[in-house]
Amino acid sequence: MPQTPTEPEFDEFASDYQAALQKGLCLTGEGSAYYASGRCRWTAARASAEAMKVGRVLDFGCGTGTATRFLLEAFPGCRVVGTDPSEASLEVARRDHAGLAAEFIAPRDLPRAGAADLAYCNGVFHHIPPTERPGAARSVFEALRPGGWFALWENNPWNPMVWYVMSRVPFDRDAIMLWPGETEDLLKGAGFELVVTRFWFVFPAFLACLRPLEPLLSPWPLGGQYVVLARKPL
Repeated sequence: MPQTPTEPEFDEFASDYQAALQKGLCLTGEGSAYYASGRCRWTAARASAEAMKVGRVLDFGCGTGTATRFLLEAFPGCRVVGTDPSEASLEVARRDHAGLAAEFIAPRDLPRAGAADLAYCNGVFHHIPPTERPGAARSVFEALRPGGWFALWENNPWNPMVWYVMSRVPFDRDAIMLWPGETEDLLKGAGFELVVTRFWFVFPAFLACLRPLEPLLSPWPLGGQYVVLARKPL
């Protein structure tokens, strides 16, 4: 059964998660919606390019459900299953997304293994103790159907601005970031096949006119985040 970290460290931030996050993101001139939308649209575009049918999305470490609406928009007709060890965060997610095609459950209540077509995860693994990361990656692997994808988004430690932004976010100050190669090895160790690694969010708001260049720059470790896209073998 898929499991997220056992320590519900985000209970204390559940009521003001967005405000705490914005303490760092304000330096970029953007809010969290800009980044969440970009991550979900990129993931959906890759799935569409592969003619992949996505009916159920697992949001691993969903927190208060900040990605839910963007996942539903990016994957029309899908159902989102968010899981998180923080019950306080899940309560906020249920309240804020009532009536949508989404449910928010504790890891122990996830449906049978192999039920998800795609797993999405953003900024979660750097909060998981390194010794527990292989188990977390394996639990995502088990949650996916054969051929299912895992889009694992993490902050890019090659970008010096990321360190400063995270130092301003209360729940990120003590996080241990993963280097891209480390994330790739983690997923391979869990049984995944690597599809692609890309870097995004190079330009802050005042340089938004340059954002059309980001696809060309994405192979290089410049952006504030990176994504490792992996596949569960058929």
